[in-house]
Amino acid sequence: MATEEAAYRVLEQDGQFEIREYAEHIVAETIVAEGFEKAGNTAFNRLFRYISGDNASRQDIAMTAPVSQRATGEKIAMTAPVGQRAADGDWAVSFMMPSTYSMESLPVPSNPEIKIRRVPAHLAGAVRYSGFWSEDNYLENKSRLEAWLDKKRLVKDGNAVWARYNAPFTPWFMRRNEILIPLEK
Repeated sequence: MATEEAAYRVLEQDGQFEIREYAEHIVAETIVAEGFEKAGNTAFNRLFRYISGDNASRQDIAMTAPVSQRATGEKIAMTAPVGQRAADGDWAVSFMMPSTYSMESLPVPSNPEIKIRRVPAHLAGAVRYSGFWSEDNYLENKSRLEAWLDKKRLVKDGNAVWARYNAPFTPWFMRRNEILIPLEK
């Protein structure tokens, strides 16, 4: 079965780098006070329980991609489809909700640590890479994307988001990972 992904349009491509225009979407998000790599696992389990029926309607919600992780405690525009970067030990991890739902039609989470929020349409710089889900890979690719955006003189409008598209059992060399950095319009 195909997994729904965050809708975007590529405005510019240069090898692995892209400038994207993302459509508005809704996410279920939770904040965890863990280290970089453990935060994703802790939050994933919490969010997965929500889409597996741990909600007021006991309704299953289809899995979408990517899973996003971003640092909290820093200036971040409401623009993340999914991502990660450490700040004060807290990470915001989110699942994009299927486009068939609205803010009003999504089941209310049973866990008060899960919040539903709307992400407005936005621009983002992106770099895609495969490999292990590690802080080293995240930092290396984030640096590459920042250098490319600086070279193009594009202005960042928030912090990096780490997007993961595959199930944990996907072999590392087949994984689709991305770093997304919100940009000023």
